[in-house]
Amino acid sequence: MKKYFLRIVVVFVVALSACSNQQQAQALTETADSVKLSAVAFDEKLKNTKDAILLDVRTPDEFSEAHIQNATNVDWNNADFKTKVAQLDKSKPVFVYCLRGGRSSSSIEFLQANGFQQVYELEGGILKWKDANLPLVSAAAPTETDATEDMTLVEFQKLLLTDKYVLVDFYATWCGPCKQMEPDLEDIAETMKDKVVVIRIDVDKNPTISKHFEIESLPTLQIYKGQKLVWEDIGYKTKKQLLKELK
Repeated sequence: MKKYFLRIVVVFVVALSACSNQQQAQALTETADSVKLSAVAFDEKLKNTKDAILLDVRTPDEFSEAHIQNATNVDWNNADFKTKVAQLDKSKPVFVYCLRGGRSSSSIEFLQANGFQQVYELEGGILKWKDANLPLVSAAAPTETDATEDMTLVEFQKLLLTDKYVLVDFYATWCGPCKQMEPDLEDIAETMKDKVVVIRIDVDKNPTISKHFEIESLPTLQIYKGQKLVWEDIGYKTKKQLLKELK
């Protein structure tokens, strides 16, 4: 009788354990599936998510040919991928895609292992996005950006995610020296677009970022390389002076 009872207990425990393991496996599968979205679902989720960060982890050449609007290019195969991603706000939702899904899956593993909690992957990559007839932006990334809204620090940092030099001009429409410099900045943005991105920030329209950098005199100029501030100065600068700092 005791042996029979023990057999029943053992069978019950084994069955309970199997059920528990099955539930855990199912939960893990659901968790994994929840971050992988079809092209249409990815697009919808992206549109309805506040402060979303969209990462294209393909090469710069792939990115320049066609990419999803507002995406930031951070090449998974580049040695500085981890450094660039580490500068992102981990509390923000991150959307990731590549060509087919291989690089985005690897990127997501890294993101989750490093504290990013809300991560979404475009299943099948940009190829599935094209199959769904969703819009893409073609041509190279912009060489000049004129901020027209109250830019946040996170948005500013995203603009620094490039291998090029980033020349930042804090200006105002009423500032005489700022107006005098404008043609030179436009010329640099056009003639050096393969090496330099020019960002012009109207301090009157961007009080948050201006306050962060304690901008008190105009124009204030900054140069970044590899997301690091390498030069900063105040006042009018000739094109020759700027080119000297950009070499």
